[in-house]
Amino acid sequence: MTLHVEQSGLGPDLVLLHGWGLHGGVFAALAEQLAPRYRVTLIDLPGHGRSPPPIHDFDLAAVTETIAAAAPPRAIWLGWSLGGMIAAHMALSAPARVDQLILVASSPRFVTAPDWPHAMDPAVLAGFARALEQDYRATLERFLSLQVTTGSTEGRETLRGLRAALLQYTPALPALRAGLEILRGADLRPRLAALSRPTQLILGGRDMLVPVSVGAALRQRAPAIQIDVLSDAGHAPFLSHPQEFLATLTEFLEHPHDG
Repeated sequence: MTLHVEQSGLGPDLVLLHGWGLHGGVFAALAEQLAPRYRVTLIDLPGHGRSPPPIHDFDLAAVTETIAAAAPPRAIWLGWSLGGMIAAHMALSAPARVDQLILVASSPRFVTAPDWPHAMDPAVLAGFARALEQDYRATLERFLSLQVTTGSTEGRETLRGLRAALLQYTPALPALRAGLEILRGADLRPRLAALSRPTQLILGGRDMLVPVSVGAALRQRAPAIQIDVLSDAGHAPFLSHPQEFLATLTEFLEHPHDG
């Protein structure tokens, strides 16, 4: 499978991976800001944006392998939401290919468990999966609405940007199903201690999908992770608070440190 890839800029390689239902274009403004210092690679996940749908159902390992084949041989990896889980899996499975890892509004486990309250109720994802089969366009719209902070100017602008990105390309239904299954079933928590690359987690203080408590929980399993919280942001901080996000990201990229 040949995925759609866009590159811009010059400098160290930096891969940006988007979240469920969207495409690399959601990072257009961020990529433009980073291009003067990095060679930025945007990759559309299988069945998203302009990438073809998967021939077979894919799991986390399979989609990571497919993306790795389209990525530079060695790079900084930034992943948002589902893209963060894929980037983390890449750092764990092929650490020699990852210089630094940035996880944005992402989690090693996206649904709750008896020992993991820092996530969505599995019933919410199950509801999305059922609704997907009836009206997947409306289901995507509902999912997007969960990603913003309601009642704020930033929230309205963020939702407008996400909807514009969604309308640009229609994701394939099999890819949406597979992505939901990854979000429902994948659990990277047992492997977090093996992360060997400088890692940053950027969270939104008002995120309704990945609560800010994920940060403290991750630090218990991987103490070297750097946690940064944008207190007023929701699930898409690079859209709602672009300058604050860029400053936080740039500080880590230029001065990575442990803890």
